[in-house]
Amino acid sequence: MSEQHDVVDVIRAKRDRAGLSDEQIDWVVDAYTRGVVADEQMSALAMAILLNGMDRREISRWTAAMIASGERMDFASLARPTADKHSTGGVGDKITLPLAPLVAAFGVAVPQLSGRGLGHTGGTLDKLEAIPGWRADLTGEAMMRQLDEVGAVICAAGAGLAPADKKLYALRDVTGTVEAIPLIASSIMSKKIAEGTGALVLDVKVGSGAFMKTEQQARELAETMVSLGTDAGVSTVALLTDMSTPLGRTAGNALEVRESLEVLAGGGPTDVVDLTVALAVEMLAGAGRPQDEGEVRAALSDGRAMDVWRRMIAAQGGDPDAELPIARERETVTVEADGVLTSLDALAVGVAAWRLGAGRARKEDPVQAGAGVEIHAKPGDPVRAGQPLLTLHTDEPGRFERARAALEGAWTVGPEQSGRPAGSVVLDRVDADAAASGEGSRA
Repeated sequence: MSEQHDVVDVIRAKRDRAGLSDEQIDWVVDAYTRGVVADEQMSALAMAILLNGMDRREISRWTAAMIASGERMDFASLARPTADKHSTGGVGDKITLPLAPLVAAFGVAVPQLSGRGLGHTGGTLDKLEAIPGWRADLTGEAMMRQLDEVGAVICAAGAGLAPADKKLYALRDVTGTVEAIPLIASSIMSKKIAEGTGALVLDVKVGSGAFMKTEQQARELAETMVSLGTDAGVSTVALLTDMSTPLGRTAGNALEVRESLEVLAGGGPTDVVDLTVALAVEMLAGAGRPQDEGEVRAALSDGRAMDVWRRMIAAQGGDPDAELPIARERETVTVEADGVLTSLDALAVGVAAWRLGAGRARKEDPVQAGAGVEIHAKPGDPVRAGQPLLTLHTDEPGRFERARAALEGAWTVGPEQSGRPAGSVVLDRVDADAAASGEGSRA
């Protein structure tokens, strides 16, 4: 049977809601990576998967086939256990910056392979590149040395990890199949499992600024990814976290680095600190070095995490004492009425930051280090007419108009009595047992 005929059989099987065999999955992923299966054929299969789904065995095998398309990293030679975190992306999500050094301060190595921003979600590497001299690209040897000596590294993933995913991700982007949960889960987890970390904590965002808009969608994705990690022998848990409003008080590259430094100095916004600590507690437990929440918070306030941060930045060529870039132009957006800020939409703030120059529309676009949005009040805060709500930062004043347009209707101010204090940023927790039963445990 010719390879071309095989692929049509695979597409038909999934079109007709049949389960794909292990052999079919192994073959189609490998053949697509080699270029034997054409883009239009894989597009048809991706759409069939979006419409008809995959069961746990299929998704697990699909993920394993994507991992097998490339190399795997191995941290067995390190003296410390490893733990990693993956966020599904949001607005103002600078958590990786304080989290990696915080976890490393307790003797756990954190190999954080991160990406760049696209659209309204910021990229960790873009944020760190606002620090003068800092480099995202490291060799495997340099990464291992830094993990050994410093305990934390945040860098770009090498091209050798799950090359099938890189090809399929680009295809999904242009064929309306990005939303397929089996494909999202296998995309994220193939890279994370290939990274070779011993423990993985997933931060699955829920709300307007997140990829998953509803808690039901986010829980399905979290359960699928936790199952994939568990099946691959990686200790995996997920937290569902709120992304209806931006995290912290900044969205933008250098702005978010400044806020991360406040957290590492024992201050910073409550929501950012709480989420950083919650994820750190999970990572440390997964790596077999459990700490209580109080001890983790102490490592932020007593400077232990900041010490690791400074060594981590310096090891990658950055100057931890350098002045961070500041945008040349700024404009203030003010509140129109007295009352309580009852909502501030994360997506609108993310789009505004993107339009100001903090993000990119295509992978090759440059970003402005100083651009973004500073947030002066969060939902639950009392506000007065005329007070600053947001400060917009950019190097190009021509960008203000489109950023303001993105913010139209982005917040609501209600009467005093309707203002509820913002709840916990952590909505739920999904571990292996919860994923197997399909029930998260309420946080």
